[in-house]
Amino acid sequence: MEFKHISVLLDETIDSLNIKPDGIYIDGTAGGAGHSSEIAKRLTTGRLIALDRDPDAVATATERLKNYNATVVQCNFSEMKRAASELGIDKVDGILLDLGVSSYQLDNGDRGFSYKYEAPLDMRMSQSGTTAADLVNELSVDELTKIFRDYGEEKFAYKIANRIVSERQNKKIETTTQLAEIIASCYPAAARRDGNPARKCFQALRIAVNDELGSLESVLDDAFDMLNPDGVLSIITFHSLEDRIVKHTFRELAT
Repeated sequence: MEFKHISVLLDETIDSLNIKPDGIYIDGTAGGAGHSSEIAKRLTTGRLIALDRDPDAVATATERLKNYNATVVQCNFSEMKRAASELGIDKVDGILLDLGVSSYQLDNGDRGFSYKYEAPLDMRMSQSGTTAADLVNELSVDELTKIFRDYGEEKFAYKIANRIVSERQNKKIETTTQLAEIIASCYPAAARRDGNPARKCFQALRIAVNDELGSLESVLDDAFDMLNPDGVLSIITFHSLEDRIVKHTFRELAT
């Protein structure tokens, strides 16, 4: 499947970075190189470092940025300070983070991010490590409840977690459709009309599998420290959990 992703807020983000032709920039979430390409094409003697943990994204970004002064590195954006240091870079003029899951990851049913396609219950952006199936088959009721409540703001969190633990005693939960059906069974009929009942729990599991909020919290101070005077840290958030972390940190930095 071709890596297609429409870059959100593309013009606004590029404008916010105030790109200098001789500047050094980091795109911490390269994806399909949408934002990265727009940054790179504005550079002359400058340089772009594009990071992504997903090997599919790294391969795509490497191909799409091959004619620019850009280096693509496979790593979590929380490791950007180390990655930049290994390339001989201590300070940069701008950093971009486009948080969350890409449309490619959602639309590629085999990756297990979406309840719309039957697939192994995976959800790993890096394609390595603990899967969503590992979590739903190994965590306790309390641990699953906390994930669904804290990361998905799911009001039926305990009921769903309890049902998961009960169901896995009979059969291991290995696919997206298995999990989606279990979640739906915990919803009253009236509540099912407000969208797919699995949406919040799938988001919560994805965040947990990829430690998305932990990665975000750990990178913000490092990213700020890496900026040159007048440098810009530009972050696109998609839900309240990310937004809260970013706004709180920015308020602290502003003092």
